[in-house]
Amino acid sequence: MSAMSFNIGAFTDQSKLYAIGDLHLSYKQNRDALISTLSPTYAHGSGLILAGDIGESAEHLRLAFSKARECFEYVWWVPGNHELYTLPSGSSSGTGAAQDGDARRTEGYEDGEAGQRRREDEALRSKKGEDKYFACVRIAQEYGIFTPEDDFIVWYGAGGPAIVAPCFALYDYSFRPDEVETVEDALKWARKDGVEATDEALLHYEPYRSRVAWCESLVQRFEEKLNFVCSQYPGIPTVLINHWPLREDLVFIPLIPKFSIWCGTKKTEDWHIKYRARVVVTGHLHVRRTDWRVGYDGQWMRFEECSLGYPRQWREAREEMGKGVSDMMREILPGPGGPLAGEERKTTWRRWG
Repeated sequence: MSAMSFNIGAFTDQSKLYAIGDLHLSYKQNRDALISTLSPTYAHGSGLILAGDIGESAEHLRLAFSKARECFEYVWWVPGNHELYTLPSGSSSGTGAAQDGDARRTEGYEDGEAGQRRREDEALRSKKGEDKYFACVRIAQEYGIFTPEDDFIVWYGAGGPAIVAPCFALYDYSFRPDEVETVEDALKWARKDGVEATDEALLHYEPYRSRVAWCESLVQRFEEKLNFVCSQYPGIPTVLINHWPLREDLVFIPLIPKFSIWCGTKKTEDWHIKYRARVVVTGHLHVRRTDWRVGYDGQWMRFEECSLGYPRQWREAREEMGKGVSDMMREILPGPGGPLAGEERKTTWRRWG
């Protein structure tokens, strides 16, 4: 495990790091918006963080990854729960087969490669648990996108240097009241109000015995990786990326508060201190906000929830304000300045940006 440093010449003082999560490309409105409103107008060396929940299929991943790489020099991706879903059989493949034998003979190499890709994408639909995750990682790496399985990168653009650290920590149902003692109790507690995540049916956890066990393994693995990298680069802060919130106190979903049990793990509550975070980037909640906390060095640091969300959740920005996907992205580095000494730390609720 290591952190790689890019040649500093690859960045300029105009290179910025942006983030967006929860593109949910199964929705046509979101696909159309991504295609039509994200264009390569960013400064050389700029980067984009895709904070999970791109969609459920290989086609969704490929669309997001290819579009992101058209526009940004560097792209990072972390999985959300939707990438990990195993959908029921019989759904549309979204890609067609070769039409005739002559085409296969005259363009045999291209069709063979395309056919192999189609077969791999079809196979992705039936994969479960950890196998599904690693299959998504392989697709990302085809596009030169950095994943939680790759070396962490030292960002030397505006706001740098900073170690960009994509993580995958999942959840363990621990974002619940103290009196709700067990996972079984937590599920009953949520179901009592008619709340149950689709994850319970579609997010499998093989080869682990449970999602809790998978989460425990992931947290341990990424703590080891973060410890190693932070020891390698003792003077450099991090940008921590995880689809699920790292802290329970930042979960604000008033319409379905008991959904919190599917929103993270208390094992990551101190990661922003422990791993010198300048910024923590998450998604999942579809509640766009910026929060401030005192960081490892006594200075203000940011937690950025940067979801796009379902079409209805950004309809006002899209239809009434004319905003596109590029407008909905959050600037991570250099980002805004923190509150001044003695100022109240206020949450910034964001319709866009």
